[in-house]
Amino acid sequence: MQCCVCKEKPATVHLTQIVGEKMQKLDLCEDCARAKGITDPTSFAMADLMLGLGASQELDPSAAGAELLKCPRCGFSQADFKKSGRLGCPECYQTFAEGLGGLLKTMHKGTRHTGKAPEALRKSRETGDRLKLLQKKLNKAVEAEDFETAAALRDEIKALSGAAPAKTIK
Repeated sequence: MQCCVCKEKPATVHLTQIVGEKMQKLDLCEDCARAKGITDPTSFAMADLMLGLGASQELDPSAAGAELLKCPRCGFSQADFKKSGRLGCPECYQTFAEGLGGLLKTMHKGTRHTGKAPEALRKSRETGDRLKLLQKKLNKAVEAEDFETAAALRDEIKALSGAAPAKTIK
């Protein structure tokens, strides 16, 4: 297993943090662990490590010469974020936007959330939902004895589910 930071050397320091039901793992080589100040595992915040190099400085109010920011909605402060690695409410993202941009870019592929489900799973769910809707329409058309609409719906269902539409005999 390689170091999560330098991605070159083998990881020899393995850290795990469990908050609620979520588990975060961090694997570091000896040099990166030393550079991050991990000589005593009880003397550091996992959130600082997960946020990457310079995280403390980016959100440190004394480094920027600014006042200690607090979210007007929930009262969450920069120190709270630094300690927990989480924000208090949706408004915190705007309150702490200046320092979060760089942190989010280092933690994730970007700063825009694109969804939790993989694309294939999302398409599969959409197809399943569409099939259910078409099946309901088909049942209503059969009950109303609208057989032309029912045949069209049947063909659409077969096409959507991957089967070839039934051939009609003239």
